[in-house]
Amino acid sequence: AAKVCKLEIAGTDQMQFDKKELVVAPDCTSVELTLKHTGKLPAQAMGHNWVLTKTADAAGVASDGLGAGFASDHIKKGDARVIANTKIIGGGQSTSVTFPTSKLKKGESYTYICTFPGHSSIMKGVLKFN
Repeated sequence: AAKVCKLEIAGTDQMQFDKKELVVAPDCTSVELTLKHTGKLPAQAMGHNWVLTKTADAAGVASDGLGAGFASDHIKKGDARVIANTKIIGGGQSTSVTFPTSKLKKGESYTYICTFPGHSSIMKGVLKFN
């Protein structure tokens, strides 16, 4: 039976996610992640997204996202390293993404980041799927 597991995370005007770790239960067939921006600044100034990659790919995805531009949510078009991502949102907004857990492997190390320029060095965390 399908089981959608819902996760929530928030980003702030201080360039922080409110969670350093998200855990996906082993019986989940898909994950619905909701990102909320609890700050007040507009997306162009302090936008946040949520981008999931293998830990080894996170720095490269963030780096390539710099040149991708705001219109592309700072994610390189067609980047196969991106497992799931939300769009960039500003203060007071929220957005969601749903993805199947079949994209995740038990024992693999996953990192989520915000690819808005300059944010990924501190706006990051670990997604665990055991």
